[in-house]
Amino acid sequence: MSKKRYFVGIAGNIGVGKTTMTDIIAEEFGWKSFYESVIDNPYLENFYDDMKRWSFNLQVYFLSHRFETHKNMTEGDFSSIQDRTIYEDVEIFARNLFEMGNMIEKDWNNYRALFKSMTSYLKEPDLIIYLQASVDTLLTRIKKRSRGFEREIPPEYIYSLNILYDRWIKKEQKQRNVLVIKTDDFNVFEDKKKLTELLEKVREYCPE
Repeated sequence: MSKKRYFVGIAGNIGVGKTTMTDIIAEEFGWKSFYESVIDNPYLENFYDDMKRWSFNLQVYFLSHRFETHKNMTEGDFSSIQDRTIYEDVEIFARNLFEMGNMIEKDWNNYRALFKSMTSYLKEPDLIIYLQASVDTLLTRIKKRSRGFEREIPPEYIYSLNILYDRWIKKEQKQRNVLVIKTDDFNVFEDKKKLTELLEKVREYCPE
C-alpha cells in the first residue's frame, strides 16, 4: 500500500510566523515545503508605496504564483506544506483592499471571478493551520524582522486584516479541517512543550 500524501496549508497575518512554522513542520514530518513569493515579488515595494495603484497587479501576481504552487504540490508524489494558502488571497487580502477603497469594484469583481475559476481545478488541503496573534504582536514581529518594504505598513492595515482573518477562519472551520494556534505567548524556539503538543495535533490529522 502506498503511503498517503498530505497537503497542509499554514495561514495567518503578516508577521505571525508562517515561514518558521512551515520550516519546523516540514523538517519534523519530512514534507516538502513551499513558500510565498515575497523577496522576489516585483510589485510589493510599489504596493506599499501606493496601494490603490498597485493592488490589482499585486493580487493577480500572488494568485498566479499560488495557483502554480498549489497545483505542483497536489500533483506531486510527496506530502507538502505551504506558507499561506490561495484561499487567503481572495477572502483576506483582496477583500481588504476593496473594502478599504484601494481596489475599484470592477477589479474586485474581475479578481473574484478569476479566483473562482482557477480554484475550481484545485484539490483542497487536508488541514489548514491558522496562526493567530494580536496586532501588537504582529507589529513587533514585523519590526524585528526589518524587511524594508514592510517598515511603513500602517497598523490599521494589519488590524483590518486580523478582523477578516478571524471572520474567515470561523467559516473555514465549518467546512475543512482547521487547527487554530494562538501565538502571542508562543516562542517556537523556547517553548518545546507547546511545540510538541502542536506537532502531535498535526499528526492526529495526518497520521504517518
